[in-house]
Amino acid sequence: MKRVVIAGMGFGGLSAAKSLAGRGLEVVMVDRHNYHLFQPLLYQVATAGLEQESIAYPIRALARRWRGAQFRLGEVTGVDFNDKRLMLEDGEIPYDYLILAAGSRTNFFGQADIERHAFDLKRLDQAEDLRNHVLLAFEHASREPDQKRRRALLTFVIVGGGPTGVEFAGALRELVVHVLSRDYPEVRPDETRIILMEASSSLLSVMPPRLQGYALDRLRSMGVEVMLETRVSGADGEHVHLNGGEVIPTHTLFWSAGVAAVELAGKLGLAQAGAGRIVVAPDLSIEGYPEVFTIGDMACREQDGAPLPMLAPVASQQGQYVARAILAREQGAELPPFRYRDKGTMATIGRSAAVATTHGVSFSGYPAWLVWLLLHLYYLIGFRNRLLVLMNWAYYYWFHERQVRLITASARRSP
Repeated sequence: MKRVVIAGMGFGGLSAAKSLAGRGLEVVMVDRHNYHLFQPLLYQVATAGLEQESIAYPIRALARRWRGAQFRLGEVTGVDFNDKRLMLEDGEIPYDYLILAAGSRTNFFGQADIERHAFDLKRLDQAEDLRNHVLLAFEHASREPDQKRRRALLTFVIVGGGPTGVEFAGALRELVVHVLSRDYPEVRPDETRIILMEASSSLLSVMPPRLQGYALDRLRSMGVEVMLETRVSGADGEHVHLNGGEVIPTHTLFWSAGVAAVELAGKLGLAQAGAGRIVVAPDLSIEGYPEVFTIGDMACREQDGAPLPMLAPVASQQGQYVARAILAREQGAELPPFRYRDKGTMATIGRSAAVATTHGVSFSGYPAWLVWLLLHLYYLIGFRNRLLVLMNWAYYYWFHERQVRLITASARRSP
């Protein structure tokens, strides 16, 4: 029985494993964590809307349901392409086929000071760190006599006007206005500044202008300060420095201005493109090693003259395609080149407001928000997780209350 090793259990790796299970192959899933993380909802963990466990699902629970599948917990350190072995910190795994799907990391564009002082959202523990930090900032501000320090504690700077930045800004503002203002009566909502910065001239650049305008107007009406065509040049933990020379006193900098392939991509000796992504062939294999495929955020494949975006739907479709390609090869057949089918993009901007575009149709407001809710519930793994998330959302919708306001550990750094 031939062995398929999948390195990384994000959306792409999960999709490939599910498609290959029970098809006469041995499927070995490898990840540094023992769970699949639903990253699109990490910002809700960071803003006290959801428990960490409700957006993660144990990989071994999936493996025991999928015939021929098994899981190995481990950190991937490299690949021996000639001997066909995936190298781990604590061993190695031989393969007949290898799917590299290790995902991405936050791109700080070489700015070490920003990387040192900013929060980002790629892992579950980072969401918990950020939630702890926000709640501790309010704890300290509620008893801080120095007005300058109090203002800095209550100023939250978000860099990046893509879906993550927009969704986090809206959720944080709602947390402040509807929940923390009651928990901390010493702090007025108008004392809190939430600043969303974007280097380009619009938010949500991949969406039509009408939806970009809707998102901008909605955020500003909620009390979020949106600064377009603004770049951050540095940070020191208590200030954010802008290119124009302006300095904003703040103890909280959240960075969502870009992503890059994980560091592993640069250690394999393969051709790379922008953001450190590995260049792949039309069938998503690596030149010279047809039994090795790269998918998701690690892979760079152009379509219609531009690289495919680093999005979960791209990774999922690539995972399904590679699974079919492997099965076809085992039968002596080949598939046509991979082509991504864009089913649309969406982002939520708080309670009852979202923007969405699909198949040339754009819509916003409550209908878009309802579609956003249903799709995210659908793609969550596990009935328990879907039920918990639905209950949390319903409770917040009716009572404007978020139950996960827990400071579970000391902040990564003191506010």
